Amino acid sequence: MANSPVQNALPPLPAYHLTPLPPLVAPIPDKLLTLLLPIAAYWILSMMFHWIDTKDYFSQYRLHTPAEVLKRNHVSRWEVARDVVIQQVVQTIVGTLLGMTEPDDFSGKDEYNVAVWARRIRISQRAIPGLLSLVGVNAPGLAKNLAGSYPMLASVVSGGSYPFLTEMVTFGRGQSTSAPAFTVWEIVLAKTLYWYVVPALQFGLAILIVDTWQYFLHRAMHMNKWLYTTFHSRHHRLYVPYAFGALYNHPFEGFLLDTLGASVAFKLAGLSTRQGMWFFTCSTIKTVDDHSGYALPWDPLQHLTSNNAGYHDVHHQSWGIKTNFSQPFFTFWDRILGTVWTGGDVSVRYERARLTAQRRVDQDNKQRTITHSSAADSMTQDFKPYQDELQNALKLQQVPPEEQVPSPPKGKAEQQAAGSREQVLEDHRDGGHQVLIEEAQEEKEARSMIRKSNRRRAASSLTQSDSFRGLTERVTGSMHGRTGGILGMESSR
Repeated sequence: MANSPVQNALPPLPAYHLTPLPPLVAPIPDKLLTLLLPIAAYWILSMMFHWIDTKDYFSQYRLHTPAEVLKRNHVSRWEVARDVVIQQVVQTIVGTLLGMTEPDDFSGKDEYNVAVWARRIRISQRAIPGLLSLVGVNAPGLAKNLAGSYPMLASVVSGGSYPFLTEMVTFGRGQSTSAPAFTVWEIVLAKTLYWYVVPALQFGLAILIVDTWQYFLHRAMHMNKWLYTTFHSRHHRLYVPYAFGALYNHPFEGFLLDTLGASVAFKLAGLSTRQGMWFFTCSTIKTVDDHSGYALPWDPLQHLTSNNAGYHDVHHQSWGIKTNFSQPFFTFWDRILGTVWTGGDVSVRYERARLTAQRRVDQDNKQRTITHSSAADSMTQDFKPYQDELQNALKLQQVPPEEQVPSPPKGKAEQQAAGSREQVLEDHRDGGHQVLIEEAQEEKEARSMIRKSNRRRAASSLTQSDSFRGLTERVTGSMHGRTGGILGMESSR
């Protein structure tokens, strides 16, 4: 039997009254908080990683050593911080303009919006009889058979007809009348869609848009020589990325790649102000984490997606700079378009870079002195006013040579040391021969410790190398159930 007009009528939508939405963190307006949170998240997380760096915690999970940060990067930390602040100023200006295009947020309409989704669910049920007929099922007959035991299911099969569900509705003039009502399952499903499914799809769409935007622009920056040398090469002065260098870019690139890309994603995905607040903040946190230089096994961001610190670090190396363009969330564009690194395990390359940087640091330390003086000056400078110190050091002449260490260079330094030690010997109260004996013993112990330290450093080179190669398991072993080369790279295929 065909449904009557009353049976086909939709439940009425509730009335609503809009009131301004209170700020999430009073008294800061939500639009202002949307500007502040990403910046705060950037520096808080960056300084956490910087503190770990300076304290040398979790060194076993570092992708690079402090020596590499010092020797392989071509820009100072001060320049990096300055350019990041410039980008964040631009980001704030653009965010302010973007906020001016957004309507003010109000509350009071949620029940109405849930009812709208419940109506959509009711309307969608009208297609069920036709769909069942396509597979040879008589929907009215099936509904009649189910009506006795399963009246709710029978109503769904019949196309969303619920003649037994009504409610009294009061209109503006105080008149009441009977109207169709929603089922409990329709309201529950509508709430699930409104509060969870739709926001999750919007967030996913925003991620898809920003990943697509950044992949193709980032790739273009590398494939076009002018774009790379004019803009993007600045970011690659950091061959060894660190957390607060994540947004170190040319100002125009920072605006085009990061700020504008996130703004376009926000608009096209139809995010609300509060959804945008979390989207911008999460994007910032992910970008900082990807540049942190650490493969921390307990860091969830290292495992949620295959795009992590190890994956992006390959892109910063001279041999991988034209691969792994994806950022900041997923790597699907790299894999679809064939730009993912396919060179397999890169442990040897990383170990070689680590040892080379350490040798350069050690060499610099040998050439640098605490006093900023050179031993060559001892022979070239005028001996005055110490020209007679060695001849006049009568007490010192009685001290055995083995107690006159360290031995100064020949020349003026020898005269200076002789006069200085003679003065110590003449000080019977606080100086004397015993001071020279103690200094000689301390010098002997210090030299012994240095020799041991050098031996330990040489021995630990292999140990650290093995530990470094162990990043293969730490970074990729638990990621999507895959195993592969170090830093999330699959083996060459």
